[in-house]
Amino acid sequence: QVQLVESGGGLVQPGGSLRLSCKASITITNMYSMGWYRQAPGKEREFVAEISSGGRANYADSVKGRFTISRDNAKNTVDLQMNSLKSDDTAVYTCNAVDWRASYWGQGTQVSVSS
Repeated sequence: QVQLVESGGGLVQPGGSLRLSCKASITITNMYSMGWYRQAPGKEREFVAEISSGGRANYADSVKGRFTISRDNAKNTVDLQMNSLKSDDTAVYTCNAVDWRASYWGQGTQVSVSS
């Protein structure tokens, strides 16, 4: 069973930065993709960013130019650097990993952007 554990969430002021990290319990080398999703109160979960096994990144339009996703296969981690945060970025951020068998999800970490 693959376990994903997120860390790095918290409270930040608008314009600030946070870095989220997701650590997998197994090697991520063979993961087709790893990514981040978020769910704000009263809204459905939405895609934020993903990175393929080859390192190709894809972002939601709402975060392009502000967020950067990266993966470290040696550490089995995928990080999300979030800059220029806005109140609309407030949500629970959840890590996702996909391999040939299934899609796996973490428990999520809260990000709150408020003055």
